[in-house]
Amino acid sequence: MSSIPVLAEVARLAGVSVATASRVLSGRGPASADSRAAVLRAAADLGYVPHPVASRLARGTGTRLLLAVRDRRTDILSDPFVTRAATAMAAAVDPDGLGVSLRRLPLDAAAELDRIAADRSVAAVVLAGHDRDLLDRLPTGLRGRFAAIGADGLDVDSTAGIGALLRHLHTTGRRRIALIGGPPWLAAARAPLHTYTGLMREAGLPIRVLPGDFTTARGRAAARVVLRRWPDTDAIATVSDATALGVLQTLAETGVRVPHDVAVTGFDDVPFAACAVPALSTATHPVELIAAAAARAALGAAPRERLFPSRPVLRATA
Repeated sequence: MSSIPVLAEVARLAGVSVATASRVLSGRGPASADSRAAVLRAAADLGYVPHPVASRLARGTGTRLLLAVRDRRTDILSDPFVTRAATAMAAAVDPDGLGVSLRRLPLDAAAELDRIAADRSVAAVVLAGHDRDLLDRLPTGLRGRFAAIGADGLDVDSTAGIGALLRHLHTTGRRRIALIGGPPWLAAARAPLHTYTGLMREAGLPIRVLPGDFTTARGRAAARVVLRRWPDTDAIATVSDATALGVLQTLAETGVRVPHDVAVTGFDDVPFAACAVPALSTATHPVELIAAAAARAALGAAPRERLFPSRPVLRATA
């Protein structure tokens, strides 16, 4: 006999099949009163404790929360947003005996979501990087055990955070403000874009927009385009601190003074933002709070709020 008793040993001592012992100990399925008593007595005598993973699989409730990130980037799972969100989710679902796993989805994610819906090991899914059409076409098997981060899900109030930064740029005299936004296919990228275009039109200022992908490399490249296409630009707003840091690198390399010549703002308030030279003006993004709330919502808890506040953090770049 092994040092840690297994289900087969409980069944043998009780004189029943493994299937009957499993039904008794999981509380699911038929068993006679005599069999039930024999199994419980055998389990107590052996000191048997059901394995949590095996128990969840037997109940069909899954063993893990899946954070599925839809993106074109092959390295998206190492993005700071994803790692911060996954860590917060792991802490949120640990009391439920669940683990957290990650998966990158292609933009056309319908087939992948069908496979995920049929996976008995998946207790619930949190989807990031979606568009509205994808949410409308979710597999029936995910209904009731699903939550989304971003537009139409749990999200940061980027309208407030980025809007405050843009108004600050305008108040301090900036009149030729360019925006490096998010990917056009991403639903959550639309709110910052609408905020920017609305404020520029209201102030009678030119609209200068380039798409981004939340990476430093894209920030470097986009800043070069801004300087070439609109050389009189006096501010560059971004929707990501990583992108803003790339902008700062290009401006430093080309001799553009920040903020004297061009002001720069980010979004996220990552730890590196305060360490940049000059320190980056940005807005807060409570990724951990949003991720934990999304994990609980996917498991059936009604979220107390769906839009999480963002506030400006003004430092040296604007």
